[in-house]
Amino acid sequence: MARVTVEDCVQRIPNRFELVMMAAQRSRELSVGGELTVDRDNDKNPVVALREIADQTVPIPELEEELILSLQRHGDTDDPEEEAEELFAMEEELAASAEAELAALAAGADAVVASVEEPAVVEEPAAEENDKPEE
Repeated sequence: MARVTVEDCVQRIPNRFELVMMAAQRSRELSVGGELTVDRDNDKNPVVALREIADQTVPIPELEEELILSLQRHGDTDDPEEEAEELFAMEEELAASAEAELAALAAGADAVVASVEEPAVVEEPAAEENDKPEE
């Protein structure tokens, strides 16, 4: 088969930018072990990807979805309610542990106050003037 040209692929994907993005995505899939849908004929992955697009051997909507997923930085959560429940449970746990720590601190402070007695006043003997240290 002759080398594939962009004109062959533009019939399938009219937007050239989108064509480049789809071919790049398919090329990446091939480089990590994706199955070929056309003969390689000693071509590199980008050429094989363009040939697959031109021959309509790869489903374009699936390729587009995979491209979008690969470009997303944050995955969607399947169940936002489940995530909200987990966050609520974490908040309750943190509040309970904070209350326990405050109670422990209060009990410790009470124990310290109870153990401290009023200090006894110790009077020091008055120094006499006649008692001078010998030189």
